[in-house]
Amino acid sequence: MKDPRAMPKTLPQPLSQTMPLSPETRADFARRTALALLDIRAVEVAGARPFILSSGIASPVYINVRKVISVPALREKLMSFATEVIDAEIGRTNIDAIAGAETAGIPFAAWIAALTGLPMHYVRKRAQGFGPEAHIEGIWEPGQRVLLVEDLTTDGASKLRFCEALRAAGLAVQDVFMLFQYDIFPETRVAMSEAGIRLHALATWQDILDVARAHDRFTPQQRDMIADFLDNPLDWSAAHGGARSLTF
Repeated sequence: MKDPRAMPKTLPQPLSQTMPLSPETRADFARRTALALLDIRAVEVAGARPFILSSGIASPVYINVRKVISVPALREKLMSFATEVIDAEIGRTNIDAIAGAETAGIPFAAWIAALTGLPMHYVRKRAQGFGPEAHIEGIWEPGQRVLLVEDLTTDGASKLRFCEALRAAGLAVQDVFMLFQYDIFPETRVAMSEAGIRLHALATWQDILDVARAHDRFTPQQRDMIADFLDNPLDWSAAHGGARSLTF
């Protein structure tokens, strides 16, 4: 392997796009994804005590995107959405391989790799062995352009670590795809931009809230609580015993 080199922090535009998506289609994907996640009860509202996320943030809601793997028809639909978004926002010709993030990203990466006909790797949370390759499983060449795939992103800290591991192994990564993104922390957008990483997701918490209101999911009080959290997540967290800031 060649000595790993840091990727540039600029974000070049994709060289090609296949079947660009209209804003209406993109919004429809988000709405249908959000409704599906509600239908399979992947979204849970806290009771007396808030959920404490891995980042230390207190949250009134929790989402388990991993439930999608148990519903064949749904996962087929969402993976179809995923490939359309990837083609439109990144361009399949700009990707040499798909990398699944251990562990929740691996099944989604495998399905996307199968649909796109691209090779697949996976990146570990912790190294096994020695050297920059100890985080990666698969067959690759230095400079290979990799799309990292995850189930969801909260604050993005773990995505930065996965991307750092891929880059240390000589792979080029500047895009991360996930089914769901919190998209409520301005700090995450800044950190990703500084690292030269673009995030792509099928749906966000705002999509969940919009669909919950439209389909009368949860109680009005629960929807108001979720809205309060989305408006000021760090203040809400601090007021409910969670972290007051994010650490990257």
